[in-house]
Amino acid sequence: MRWTRRLPLSLIFTALALLHAAGVAALALWIAPWLARPWMAWAIAVAIDIPLLAYHVRRAFAPMNSLFRTLAGTVASYRDGDYGFSLSPTGHGELGELVGAHNRLGDTLREQRQALVQRELLLDTMVQNTPVAMLLVDPSRRVVHANLAARKLLGEGRKLEGQSFDALVARAPEALRDAMERGGDGMFTVGDEDNEDIYHLARRQFRLNGRHHELVLLRVLTAELRRQEVQTWKKVIRVISHELNNSLAPIASLAHSGAELLRRGQYERLPVALTTIEERARHLEGFIRDYARFAKLPAPRRESVAWGRFIAQLRTQVEFACDDKDAIENGVARFDAAQMEQGLLNLLKNAHESGSRPGDVRLSLRRAHDAWRIDVLDRGSGMNEAVLANALLPFYSTKRHGTGLGLALAREIAEAHGGRIALLNREGGGLCVSLVLPD
Repeated sequence: MRWTRRLPLSLIFTALALLHAAGVAALALWIAPWLARPWMAWAIAVAIDIPLLAYHVRRAFAPMNSLFRTLAGTVASYRDGDYGFSLSPTGHGELGELVGAHNRLGDTLREQRQALVQRELLLDTMVQNTPVAMLLVDPSRRVVHANLAARKLLGEGRKLEGQSFDALVARAPEALRDAMERGGDGMFTVGDEDNEDIYHLARRQFRLNGRHHELVLLRVLTAELRRQEVQTWKKVIRVISHELNNSLAPIASLAHSGAELLRRGQYERLPVALTTIEERARHLEGFIRDYARFAKLPAPRRESVAWGRFIAQLRTQVEFACDDKDAIENGVARFDAAQMEQGLLNLLKNAHESGSRPGDVRLSLRRAHDAWRIDVLDRGSGMNEAVLANALLPFYSTKRHGTGLGLALAREIAEAHGGRIALLNREGGGLCVSLVLPD
């Protein structure tokens, strides 16, 4: 009955109806002479023809029903992720168009599935071979996925999937356990002084399939930090050598000149030489003191400090204007007064050395939601992008005789208090150094 695949459904129904109507009429006329009543002939004809009509209709639509069942089966296969088949064409009618559209859908899904599989393979290769240890933990604290680095670090090379993450941490080195208990990101060291590794711990929470999961990342920073440490020491040695030469060379020269003046009896010129020697010695003393303070910054000793008294003490050492009188007079914060005083003195002295007029150097104090914000502002020359990016790094300085420790020490003090420091150029010229100090 392949002709049913090429004819419209309405034409098939019309032809079958006409054919059987003609058959009923012919049968009724043929048997009518042998029956007493004419209506009985029509009843017998209809009773005989209805089963025939049902049979022909079933045969006419059997291929179509078979195609529909096949389409339903392929849709179920698509739902299950099986795209490895297609249907044979059935002609040029509506059913042929349906089969063609279905095959095109299958081709598209198959191509997308292949591309997805390739991306998954690439991603899995990257995850497995990255030096960062990666563990995915489900809500029940079971390890869902662990890459090769994680297996080597926490499982001696064995698979970790399905194991309790808390049990793995309990068997890990004490430094890792402490870092996990603190929560959030952080760094820790494993091993002794002769053989130690430095790690960075990162933890991220997210939802997967409607459930909370945690991604734990452990990155070894030992080699990278060692390289940076060597570079930093080289820079420190260069800076110290430069400062020592700048001070010791004039001192040695002036000492030799003083000895010559004494030998010649020219005592009137000795005070100038001795004063210069004293200045260079004091400069060298201050330089070494600043380095020692930066290198040996102790943990802050927090105490309640009234801003009014604290800022009044600052003003005895450096000149600046103040904003927000109410916050200064009534505000109280908790910090190490000695360290914060040193940090702000560095910032205020930098503001005066920026080329700003003394009257334009200001300190602004504002209360935030759960922190204090302190801005040191000037109207100097500001900083270009390169200087802004490096100004907070230790030993970086654009001043001819600068040590590069003022801003670095202020940053160290702010971060030791759990705060942060930022620099930005002001509209109209000048710089704003913003220090945020949490409660």
